Amino acid sequence: MSARSRILDYTLLAAGLLIAWIALYRFAGPEALSPPLPTFERIGGFLDSASFWDHAEATGIAFLYGCVIALIGGMAIGFALGVNRFAGAVGEPILTTLYSIPKITLYPVILLIFGLGVSAKVAFGAIHGIFPVALFTIGAIKNTSPVLIKTARVLRLPRLTAIRTVYLPAALPEIVTGLRVGFATTLLGTLIGELFASDRGVGFILVRAMEAHRVTDIMALTLLLFAFAAGANALLLAVEHRIHRK
Repeated sequence: MSARSRILDYTLLAAGLLIAWIALYRFAGPEALSPPLPTFERIGGFLDSASFWDHAEATGIAFLYGCVIALIGGMAIGFALGVNRFAGAVGEPILTTLYSIPKITLYPVILLIFGLGVSAKVAFGAIHGIFPVALFTIGAIKNTSPVLIKTARVLRLPRLTAIRTVYLPAALPEIVTGLRVGFATTLLGTLIGELFASDRGVGFILVRAMEAHRVTDIMALTLLLFAFAAGANALLLAVEHRIHRK
């Protein structure tokens, strides 16, 4: 697909979304949605506000720490369970069960352990992201070619050397997919954490807008979060495609 064709597709998509937005606004009314122009003006107001950037910084710090814990911890768990068949057979069903549990039910426990503040937000973000990363890593290790695994055994490679030179390169494409999913779920968890017990962050100002029923603020913040998540996801997707091609 040429660059011109891609730009045309994106333009048509944006135009279609804008038309759908206007149609939904006319159908639902100002109590449910805000029109496009006031929403974009409010976005500009947020971006020009030093207070908003203070809240965005608080969210960014908690999200960054949560991502590091979720991605590194998830990969470590995934490799530990994926390389060892018995440990994987026991641990993978447990991880799958824990992943299916609504994480909001764990929030009181997290508050008791970490208290209010950044630690609770980091923990809540990390528990959302660590499970998909671990499960994708386990699946990637399982899908590694048996020939490569047998070759590592014949060469009597130490476990860490085999992981570094055999398992990791072979499983990297699927692991990157897991990292992309973990990135999104960690962001979701961090924002949910700010909704319930925080006095700073984008989630905090979003819930305050919801309580006051400031529809334009809600729409503007939602679009900002969507733009950030979509941009980061596009970047990670490009990395994933490049790894798959290699």
